[in-house]
Amino acid sequence: MKPTILIIGACGQIGTELTFALRQKYGKERVIASDIRKLVSPVVDDGIFEVINALDFNQIEHLIEKYHVTDVYLMAALLSATAEKNPAFAWDLNMNSLFHVLNLAKANKIKKVFWPSSIAVFGPSTPREHTPQYTVTEPSTVYGISKLAGERWCAYYHEKYGVDVRSIRYPGLISWGTPPGGGTTDYAVDIFHQALQKVTYTSFLKSDSALPMMYMDDAIRATIEIMEAPADSIRVRSSYNLSAMSFTPEQLAVEIQKHLPDFTLHCDPDFRQQIADSWPASIDDTEARTDWNWQPDFDLGRMTEDMLTHLKV
Repeated sequence: MKPTILIIGACGQIGTELTFALRQKYGKERVIASDIRKLVSPVVDDGIFEVINALDFNQIEHLIEKYHVTDVYLMAALLSATAEKNPAFAWDLNMNSLFHVLNLAKANKIKKVFWPSSIAVFGPSTPREHTPQYTVTEPSTVYGISKLAGERWCAYYHEKYGVDVRSIRYPGLISWGTPPGGGTTDYAVDIFHQALQKVTYTSFLKSDSALPMMYMDDAIRATIEIMEAPADSIRVRSSYNLSAMSFTPEQLAVEIQKHLPDFTLHCDPDFRQQIADSWPASIDDTEARTDWNWQPDFDLGRMTEDMLTHLKV
């Protein structure tokens, strides 16, 4: 039987494209998009849309009962760089919205939960190369602290109450469909827009700052695949490492120059450099590949070509 899905935070960077993908797969009538306000967005006009505050338990419960929701994708969050400017609100939003959904699942109001984590759960003491699934996690950002705490709560609710919660640690995500959302890896989105508009870009990270990245197409597919996987194949109930590629601003610029030879990169690091320095340079996602057959489709070259093709239109 097809699920009936509620996406909380559907107008965000990931939520927008996830909504389209789920509607295409399951039908518009089975995917309810929601966000804090009714934005000018194709998500609003393309199917069922509801205004909802992710911090309001009663609103979430009402929508679940109204539409007979089986699966919730909780995509609402304050991202890394933005969260550092408002840490108290970031903690409130990132944590309490998760508690609301987990408690609704505990009460058998829904069957399955997806909650995104991040490479931000790692910190300066984490091994930077090929960071394993199980390793030191000492995040140095509010965003990372909230994601690490959320991972532990997800595992707790599964172990104590049998909640079917699934999660992946997203690396930096790159998309032509939505603008940057306030993350430390968002230079890798903005650089394409600036390359086409101004033929130059000033990065807020150093030229040699390597970070794990993933094209949005792969991230959306991974999200749907983990939710469709048999429950007994999901062995990690905190959050899975996920990887596709790692590169630096300089390596990305070189790839762009293959298509736009006059493009130039400059670097003027700001406070986000310290955040980037605390994160892994590459990720080992063996568990995801083993447990639910995760495989990325896009490498740096294919991603760059596809980004430029879509943004030129």
